[in-house]
Amino acid sequence: MEDNTTDVIIIGAGLTGLTLAFYLKRKGIKFLLLEQNDRTGGVINSISEQGFTYETGPSTGVLSTPEIVELFEDLNTNCILETANPLSKKRYILKNGSWHALPSSLITAITTPLFSMYDKLRILGEPFRKAGKKENETIAELVVRRLGKSYLDYAVDPFISGIYAGDPGKLVTKFALPKLYALEQNYGSFIRGAIKKHKEPKSLFQKKATGEVFSVKGGLNSLIAALNQGIGTDHILTGCKDTELIPNGNKFLVTYTNRQGEKVELNSSKVITTVGGYALPQLLPFIPGKTMIPISTLKYAGVVQVVAGYKTWCGKSLDAFGGLIPSKEKRAVLGILFPSSIFADRTPTNGALLSVFIGGVKNPGIMEKTDAEIETLVLKEIRETLGTNAPTDLFRIFRYPLAIPQYDESSEEKLASINQIQIDYPGLILAGNIRDGIGMSDRVKQARKLAYLVINS
Repeated sequence: MEDNTTDVIIIGAGLTGLTLAFYLKRKGIKFLLLEQNDRTGGVINSISEQGFTYETGPSTGVLSTPEIVELFEDLNTNCILETANPLSKKRYILKNGSWHALPSSLITAITTPLFSMYDKLRILGEPFRKAGKKENETIAELVVRRLGKSYLDYAVDPFISGIYAGDPGKLVTKFALPKLYALEQNYGSFIRGAIKKHKEPKSLFQKKATGEVFSVKGGLNSLIAALNQGIGTDHILTGCKDTELIPNGNKFLVTYTNRQGEKVELNSSKVITTVGGYALPQLLPFIPGKTMIPISTLKYAGVVQVVAGYKTWCGKSLDAFGGLIPSKEKRAVLGILFPSSIFADRTPTNGALLSVFIGGVKNPGIMEKTDAEIETLVLKEIRETLGTNAPTDLFRIFRYPLAIPQYDESSEEKLASINQIQIDYPGLILAGNIRDGIGMSDRVKQARKLAYLVINS
């Protein structure tokens, strides 16, 4: 660059920042993308070794928004979308030491041992129950009120563990599961709402959101590589340490320390942050503490992910997406995904790949355990739930102390603070998973919306 001024500065090169940068580049907007780490992609990372290909962060995404589908279309052949094996539509839930498939039809819903007979009969009245009026009703409160306690214990609780590693008794429905919340508020019922939404006409754009589970051929790193290529290396700066932002007239002054230990200054009229709430006080030291507190104290679930690879599998048939473990089962793990059953070419022939998740808000002490303790714990769970005592050919541990933000009762105040900061400092936008959802589709949708705002401002 000939000077230190650019139209837009994006801070954080995870999926949100990369997608935003990709679409700004396509429209010829002058921007820079700053990342503190030595690589882009955030927690998304794929590794291939010993014939296994595994993810060290998110293992899958869901095509739940049209925007994520369009991103793959726009990336063209630079990365190839891979949808899940149909077998992965099956999800197992552990109850009393045995796996049971989540019901997928009326008959299986009636015959499943997961739910009590009382709740199975009670669900017939769900379409006729009144919508709730509690403003910040938790997921647990909503589910018990409309479906019953057994549905909470053996469907929703493990589902929330799988997505948020969180507690349904603390997560607020309208923030954590806005689509579920909207069904009751707009249609008065989950069942009636689902039926009516299914019948509503959809545009060609809306039809792109198929709800399929997806990855990318060769692993999700291929998505990050394709975005990097589309953005161009001249727009991405990695290794940017101690980044700070302060207002500077009608612009913002952004400073950081580069790889050579030199302090660099940049000016821009627009700055978009995509970092976690915990990083914002240092990044934005000029924001009053009282305003920043609701964002900076946003709770995060700590998660340990363990990858276990077997060149020859001799345990339970892995004919599903994976298995989730309800809190009532009082086991050490949140769930076990079966990546080798979901996507092709992830293991040697006849092999198996498992992604085991432990920790979460209900078991924060996991973070304090040694690698040896975690290995002992995980192998015990695999042995007891999947029926194999065979030694692993691959075993890797990845720790994420600040893995997943929790959209709890503080969310209202957090969103109000974000809005106030953006009003007080025009040109500053606080984005990322501190709002608007945590999934890959949510991140891409938010980035597309921000790109549209920037391009048309």
